[in-house]
Amino acid sequence: MPDHLYADIIIPVALEKSYTYLIGDNLRRSVKRGSRVIVEFGRGRLYTGVVEKTHNEKPDHRVIKQIIDTTEHLPVINEIQLDLWQWISDYYMCKMGEVLDAALPSGLKAVKDRSGSYSTRNEQFISLSKSYTEKELNNIFDGIIRSSARTRLLLKYLEITGYPGKGSVPEAVGISLLIREASVSPGVMTALIKANVLRQVQVESARLPDREVDRISPFELSPVQEEVREKLSSQLDEKGLALLQGVTSSGKTEIYIHLIEEQIRSGKQVLYLLPEIALTAQIINRLRRHFGNWVGVYHSKFNDSERVEVWRRVAGEFRGREYKIILGVRSSIFLPFVNLGLIIVDEEHDSSYKQIDPAPRYNARDASTMLARLHNAKVLFGSATPSLETRYNAETGKYGLVELSERFGKVHMPGIILADTSEAYRRKIMVSHFTPQLLNAIDEALSSNEQVVLLRNRRGFAPFIQCRECGWIPQCNSCSVSMTYHKNINRLICHYCGSSSGMLAKCGNCSSTDLVMKGYGTEKLEDELKALYPEAKIIRMDMDTTRRKGAFDRIISDLEKGKTDILIGTQMISKGLDFEGLTVVGIVNVDNMLHFPDFRSHEKCFQLIEQVSGRAGRRSKKGKVIVQTADPNHPVMNQVMFHDYMRMYLAQRDERREFGYPPFTRLIRIFVKHKDRRVVKETSQALAGLLRKSLGKRVLGPEFPLISRIQSYYIMTILLKIEKDKPMIKVKELIDMALKKTRDRHKSQSLRIYADVDPL
Repeated sequence: MPDHLYADIIIPVALEKSYTYLIGDNLRRSVKRGSRVIVEFGRGRLYTGVVEKTHNEKPDHRVIKQIIDTTEHLPVINEIQLDLWQWISDYYMCKMGEVLDAALPSGLKAVKDRSGSYSTRNEQFISLSKSYTEKELNNIFDGIIRSSARTRLLLKYLEITGYPGKGSVPEAVGISLLIREASVSPGVMTALIKANVLRQVQVESARLPDREVDRISPFELSPVQEEVREKLSSQLDEKGLALLQGVTSSGKTEIYIHLIEEQIRSGKQVLYLLPEIALTAQIINRLRRHFGNWVGVYHSKFNDSERVEVWRRVAGEFRGREYKIILGVRSSIFLPFVNLGLIIVDEEHDSSYKQIDPAPRYNARDASTMLARLHNAKVLFGSATPSLETRYNAETGKYGLVELSERFGKVHMPGIILADTSEAYRRKIMVSHFTPQLLNAIDEALSSNEQVVLLRNRRGFAPFIQCRECGWIPQCNSCSVSMTYHKNINRLICHYCGSSSGMLAKCGNCSSTDLVMKGYGTEKLEDELKALYPEAKIIRMDMDTTRRKGAFDRIISDLEKGKTDILIGTQMISKGLDFEGLTVVGIVNVDNMLHFPDFRSHEKCFQLIEQVSGRAGRRSKKGKVIVQTADPNHPVMNQVMFHDYMRMYLAQRDERREFGYPPFTRLIRIFVKHKDRRVVKETSQALAGLLRKSLGKRVLGPEFPLISRIQSYYIMTILLKIEKDKPMIKVKELIDMALKKTRDRHKSQSLRIYADVDPL
């Protein structure tokens, strides 16, 4: 054995490389690739790192620190996980430490406690220090809380708990969840505890109990479904990747269940990816009917203890209680699978699979293909409206392709009615924000004891408030956006940084009291519908009403049981939900998305309308969909009318080929951020110049985006269009060199430069 043994450690910080530490004699047997270890990085700062490799090559630096301890009681990171992390780091141009930080839940990171020993961080909880009325809360906002970060954190607490005040008992919330959702430092939480606004409470760590389930065999497939299943099995065997393009309500989930059954019989694990937490509520019940307690769920609403238990059960540590099937959102790709056989990426077109901030800015749909390759597993993409990239991969033979063009039970596709809002306003027949066609459809459904879903992809009550005298609009002090009014808490909130203020009594410019609310969100629609239909049970489903744990499940359960007449929501209601009594879908305003200045806007608009339309009329009665638009003659509206995905796809494919957009090129968007607008502009121009020296006309910009300032940082972006046949490894090396040179020139700590690969 060599005299000294060293370990290269990945630390959960955005570092350019791993750092080398000495392995003490007492740890030689326990430290290996994938082990978690405690190390000191910087002066007195302790981290849980992961061993990338061990070796006997002495590093060049003079001082070599020693690994302090290991966390032997925690499972190691397996080889495949480390290989996936490395691929994500290379492909998405981020640091391994950033991938580690995203991949490991807090409960698997050891910390030093007050006694000086190391332990796994169990979830800690906080609550309001007492029950507050709305008036008392407003006094807190206007009094002791003057920091926007502290205000943001308390507002997130109120949103997550749905705290009604009025003598109710405050609900406890996990500290790590709240800090993450509010995007603040732990010090903000400490300050609120010291101010006696919040208090720490003891909560029994939740477990994931197994349930008694009377398991049944998968339902027999129809002849059409069975034919599709056989084709998919053949395509997956041949290519390893396949697309199932099936119209809404065609029975894709039942086909998935049969394919999962095949994998379980052969002793394999299955990862079933969904874009939204909301979708797990219905599908988990369907899977557990067939597979019982072999099915586990993984998403961000779980506390640390629950996430740790899922990790252990996936890794096979719970003998007899291991998970063979995981139903989860994008972060599920980081779980420690040991024998993965199949990955199902349902609703593969959905943008929620892409992580935006912070790094790693990965797309779980695309990363799943690498995860499958590392496990020698198969990937099945499913959607009624595939992304252009996925459909093109199927068209060119990279993926297998199987189409399912009829609804299960030969249920008719819903009828589409385009309601012209321009004409309705001209004729003065609009009732608030509703056309006569939409109101008539709602009346008809309610009179028949049927259900209605209304989509408005904007939350809050009013997008902005304006002074009628001078036109002044209250803006966020940190972002270049107007403040949105939320009536439920009577506050103006920035949807980008979370800062807020009380509702204004007068204009901030001319002091006029003549302020008017402009536009409308889901909260306002809820108010108006309650006035129009006072006897109806109306529920709202958006980010504000679903922050509390279990909120998704409760809303969906009420719909399934017929307790809800009208559901109003943002686009989260458009995805994969199935309700027997739902016959009418209304899309209140589609024009903002249709005309948004983005090359994907027509594709996204078609997908959203088609997906939410698929919720209507899924059983015995043909559904009805009313799309309110000021542009009913737009080509996309014509494609929507006839559920004509292929016409949309071919038109968009040809346009993107002509103008050089995916799937014919790869995009990389570079962000430059600084608190000084001048620095952002000068740095961006210099960086673009550097990039043009090596990449030429492939470099577009820099330019300010639509929202050019967020959280006090000004933003400029540079877009790179790279041909598909260009070696991306070389391109990324050139980009990395340019970014490093630019950072080295500008030593400002507030300068942030990063790349977003395959941006949405």
